Amino acid sequence: MAGAGEDEAAPPSPSPDRQQPMEEAAAAKRSRSKNHHGLADGPSFRMEDLPAEVQPVIISLLPLKEAVRTSMVSRSWTTLWRFHGDLCFNEPVDVDSNTDDNPADQVNGTGTNDQSTNQCGTKITRAKFIETVNSVIQQHSGIGINKFSISCDLHKEDSHHLDRWIRFAASSKAKIIDFDLKLFDYPVEEAPHFPLEALDAQGSSFVQSLSLAGASIKPSSGICRFTVLRRLVLNSVQIFGDFPGLLAKCSRLEDLEIIRCSGVDDLIVPHKLDKLQKLLIARTDVQMVVIHAADLAHFEYEGRLIPIVLHGCSKLEKATIAFDTTNPSALAHAFNVIPSISPVKILIVRAIISTYAQSLELPLRPQGMFMHLRHMTCQIVVYCRELNEDNGLLQLAHWLDTAPQLETLDLHMLYLSSGAFFSAEVAGAEGPCMCRHDHLKTVFMGGFQCYKSQIELACSILGNASVLEQLTIEPRLTEALWGEDDYGQNRDIESRILPGVCEWAQRTSKRFGKVITVLDAPLNSE
Repeated sequence: MAGAGEDEAAPPSPSPDRQQPMEEAAAAKRSRSKNHHGLADGPSFRMEDLPAEVQPVIISLLPLKEAVRTSMVSRSWTTLWRFHGDLCFNEPVDVDSNTDDNPADQVNGTGTNDQSTNQCGTKITRAKFIETVNSVIQQHSGIGINKFSISCDLHKEDSHHLDRWIRFAASSKAKIIDFDLKLFDYPVEEAPHFPLEALDAQGSSFVQSLSLAGASIKPSSGICRFTVLRRLVLNSVQIFGDFPGLLAKCSRLEDLEIIRCSGVDDLIVPHKLDKLQKLLIARTDVQMVVIHAADLAHFEYEGRLIPIVLHGCSKLEKATIAFDTTNPSALAHAFNVIPSISPVKILIVRAIISTYAQSLELPLRPQGMFMHLRHMTCQIVVYCRELNEDNGLLQLAHWLDTAPQLETLDLHMLYLSSGAFFSAEVAGAEGPCMCRHDHLKTVFMGGFQCYKSQIELACSILGNASVLEQLTIEPRLTEALWGEDDYGQNRDIESRILPGVCEWAQRTSKRFGKVITVLDAPLNSE
């Protein structure tokens, strides 16, 4: 009985056909488990396993501050950060003397201009900043430098540190050199001297981009060629010596920017800068600009009205002309005195004009002078005694005739007058004589408040632009352009100006059969 009971309780033996798949599944499971434990128990990847020449390359992909910290993880990594290619130091705005000698905390620069670096970096005084820079360049290998950047409020008495930094940048063959020494708290005469000769003596043939701010330079005839310099940016720099001669030695210069500089009366470069593609001159007190640049594609000038001659600019695509002085002929000068801007496709003009003189004779130009011009932007400030008197704005109709292929016109206007603020429409205003425009599709008029000259110009455009799709007018002054706090006119527009503008737009749209859109207009007024 017992034997019988045991036989009844025992589970049935699996059939041979079923047992074989189960054994295979168990074996596969054991194999996977073995492989898993083998990977976990085996040797992990180590930086030391990489070739010695590859390790610094990997570390250099990190920001400099993180590269220093990473190098402290292992003794064998200690020197890896010393081959970092971008040494960028930015003095924090806030200072604090509580620092230690941790190399990672001393470095306050990265390969980028990320402001978050300053927020998380250690706050240091100017003296500590100088000490940090000196310490880093002393420990660095001086090999493989791509960019060397310094941004700090350096005083003239600290020039010996500047000399040391420049010598390091030159000897390490840095390709990009950027020094922003700032001029916030002391006069420009106290700007430290940047010795160009140091670059010329040790590494000028390697510098591809040189940017200086808050310094002084003195180019001399003894300086050799900067054979590979492609970008030169000078901001708030005192220039002594032969600056045109220096430019003549930069045979591969592609980008030249001169901003708020002094010391150059006439920027006349007799030699051809055949590689120059961008030229920016802003708020620099020069009397004349004459440059030969066959490949120039982008020209920008901001300052007072001066003669500007750009020879051989057959590839010019975009030009920005901004005059910051009041002159009734400012528009004429922008369109007429600079003959080299004729090939441009995009033209931006900013001018300040006073009451239009009836005796002013507009210089004649052959129709089609700007045959390639497709997009024109004009930002004009009009000073006048009375808002409805004739003024220089109507000159624009004359200059539009010189651009028969024009497709887009953006016009931003600001009227400043001691007379009445609001102007009623002059009934039946026809506007100045204007040629037919068969390509003008889009027109925007900002600051449009139904002044007489504005209405006349708008009617001329509506009557002569045969393919015009839409005229958009905006009575408000765009804060980004003019600054609402400066002029404060927008507060009166909604209640006093906007209703009259909307009424004019409705009548004029029916008159010319064109769509006129008033921005910020109430829905029931359209």
